[in-house]
Amino acid sequence: MLLAVQLEHPSPDSSDHNWVRSSGTEPGADNAGDWLATGAEIAVLPSKNDARLIVGVSGASGAAYGLRVLDACAEMGVETHLVASKSAALTLLQETGLKIADLNARASVVHKLADVGASIASGSFPTLGMIVAPCSVRTMSEIATGVTSTLLTRAADVTLKERRTLVLMVRETPFHLGHLRTMVRLAEMGAIIAPPLPALYAKPQSVAEMIDQSVGRTLDLFGLSWAPVKRWGEDVGPITGEPA
Repeated sequence: MLLAVQLEHPSPDSSDHNWVRSSGTEPGADNAGDWLATGAEIAVLPSKNDARLIVGVSGASGAAYGLRVLDACAEMGVETHLVASKSAALTLLQETGLKIADLNARASVVHKLADVGASIASGSFPTLGMIVAPCSVRTMSEIATGVTSTLLTRAADVTLKERRTLVLMVRETPFHLGHLRTMVRLAEMGAIIAPPLPALYAKPQSVAEMIDQSVGRTLDLFGLSWAPVKRWGEDVGPITGEPA
């Protein structure tokens, strides 16, 4: 549900903070006739029933996780706010052959990495939380310090301070003691560390199925249930009988 409201200031569409991928109609076009008739400026604000998720993509291996998070949210009607690091574009091209424009096209809203004045940099902008998929050790470490240098890590810091769900799909192995201590620190701050480990009990038939299972399970943490997830006791298992 979208609400049209009258503004006394210029429309947010004039801002260069971000751009919105449109379906071909102007925001609020379906319910803004009366406003336009009076020459008033309008904006479209989400109601409490609208789901909105921040998606960060770092340069760690595993660009497909970020792609599928965006795809899953689009299928479920969840508004996504994407911010990707510069190195994410390199990893994306290396691993998938796709360009950053292909990643951007999957998001509802795309934010520039350097735009620390964007909506997602403020706690007053309501969201379900944020997922960083994949999350590099560098990104994880910067979030842990609270000293942020980009919109990606600033948005994560805001998510923590607002006590919202922050999920970090950390993609690194093996971990040394410094990595582990950083993860402990983040967990103590309220973050959820969710390395994308394959759920072999779901009997995946392809790499794509393994990726989707990991993505779906992390989205569960936001209360979002994605159809491709295979669930124990429903789609697979439980084990019956005595072991041989």
